[in-house]
Amino acid sequence: MAKPKKASFTAPGMTNKKAEKTIELLDDRMVALIDLQLTLKHIHWNVVGPNFIGVHEMLDPQVEVVREMTDVIAERIATLGGVPVGTPKSIVERRRWEDYSLGKALVNDHLAALDEVYNGVNEDHRKAAEKLSDLDPVSEDMLISQLADLEQFQWFVRAHLESASGDLKK
Repeated sequence: MAKPKKASFTAPGMTNKKAEKTIELLDDRMVALIDLQLTLKHIHWNVVGPNFIGVHEMLDPQVEVVREMTDVIAERIATLGGVPVGTPKSIVERRRWEDYSLGKALVNDHLAALDEVYNGVNEDHRKAAEKLSDLDPVSEDMLISQLADLEQFQWFVRAHLESASGDLKK
């Protein structure tokens, strides 16, 4: 895919150079969130075993919130003069991680794998927010807000894996 054309302008008060760096960071987060929402839905369809219904019903609200996060990031990219590209092929080409490997599997297997997915997404969101502190406080604030929800979703997942002594059973 050809590199999308960028606008010759950005948000008032921001340099084009800072906007380009910000867009690059936001694009990576957009790809991660699109991947996450699809992974969550995949797990929703393929989780089985004890506590199935609780996990099945826990995931749909996460999908909806992550979908909204994706939209917010895509719109911020456009606001800064970038072009948000969310086509399936482009997402696969730009992601830096392996595909989710489980198909139909037990609750604990999916939740342990999902905990690892959240580890990567949340760690990268935090790193991107730190880099944005010098580039664009609006985008930084946006990612920090999203990170609060993402970390809470991971806590929901971990609550199913945690023992009474506070250890994660994976």
